Amino acid sequence: MGLIVQKYGGTSVGSIERIRRVAERIAAYQQAGHELVVVVSAMGKSTDTLVELAKQIAVYPSERELDMLLTTGEQVSIALLAITLQQIGIDAVSLTGWQAGIRTEPIHGRARVKEVDNRRIRAELAKGRVVIVAGFQGVTDEGEITTLGRGGSDTSAVVLAASLQAERCEIYTDVAGVYTADPRVVPSAQKLASISYDEMLELASLGAGVLHPRSVEAAKKYRVKLIVRSSFTDEEGTYIKEDAEMETGRVVSGVAHDEHVAKITVNGLPASGGALSKLFHTLASAQVNVDIIIQGSVAGELTNVSFTVSTDDLPKALEVLKANQAALRFTQVEHETGLSKVSIVGAGMINNPGVAAEMFRQLAEQEISIRMVSTSDIKVSCVIPAEQTTLAVRTLHTAFGLDVPEQAVVHGQ
Repeated sequence: MGLIVQKYGGTSVGSIERIRRVAERIAAYQQAGHELVVVVSAMGKSTDTLVELAKQIAVYPSERELDMLLTTGEQVSIALLAITLQQIGIDAVSLTGWQAGIRTEPIHGRARVKEVDNRRIRAELAKGRVVIVAGFQGVTDEGEITTLGRGGSDTSAVVLAASLQAERCEIYTDVAGVYTADPRVVPSAQKLASISYDEMLELASLGAGVLHPRSVEAAKKYRVKLIVRSSFTDEEGTYIKEDAEMETGRVVSGVAHDEHVAKITVNGLPASGGALSKLFHTLASAQVNVDIIIQGSVAGELTNVSFTVSTDDLPKALEVLKANQAALRFTQVEHETGLSKVSIVGAGMINNPGVAAEMFRQLAEQEISIRMVSTSDIKVSCVIPAEQTTLAVRTLHTAFGLDVPEQAVVHGQ
């Protein structure tokens, strides 16, 4: 029996009763002979509560102090889980991210992991203990506490699994695996037995909340065997694998959506190539992630450029643009909210021309307005009005044959 890294999300440890269930599952694994490192998120919605407390004091709290505040949520859950395991006779120890040796870059709120010094974890495992690690957090070389961004506990689990050369990494959540669409939006969505790293990375990046994109990126890079399962049942989950291991003829594997999209248009930007570079470098330096980019027509020496950001990043993006308007030499900035992004993803799209055209046809038939489009080898994304999201997702899910056969319905009729 080998070493397994398990990760339990906030819903899985949302109450003392649920923590007890998690402890029983962990005990069964240890009694079967496995070594265990368990990564835990904050209980339930406690992170949201902490953010709200900070924002009652300041609209834009200090990023350093916000990290100090938010990391306390995971400390509560790891200690409670360790105590619960000890009460049922399992020797366990809880470690914060920095005690576990998770070293990050010096950025607050969205830090990336640089390395893992696993000596403390190895020492605790050698004592026969279950090691409980706080997800979502780490420490810089200067000793500053950092967080990895929302969903960062997934990344914590994967980098620990890579560092420890674990047999596999199991991500436990409130759903039974990865579905062809969000089951809350598409009741006929199917659970996938397996999906490739690349497809999962696209789905995660495009709004499928079951895994954090950086965790999939790390799993692909370090060849970590990844499984998504429910913490509430013993049902088989979804395996994330190499493309070469996949046995499927699917053209489209899933439909993802993101309802937190805002569009920004910068008007009157100098048409020279250097202006675009300066614009997006300025946004990147402020840690604003830009998604779809479309440059408008050039009128004389000026051009317009539109791009999308997360609605969470919109206030910061507008503030940064306003502060740098003179340096960037644009005339005006506009923004639009009330948008969403709907995407189809599938490795089979590479060898099947016409998939994008079919997507556009299906949306047009439902009179769904397409504002922006982005494509790659294995995905097509459309920005649409947010109120049409459910109709778009259901229409595409049916059109590309993803409905469970006995539950298949015609949407939008």
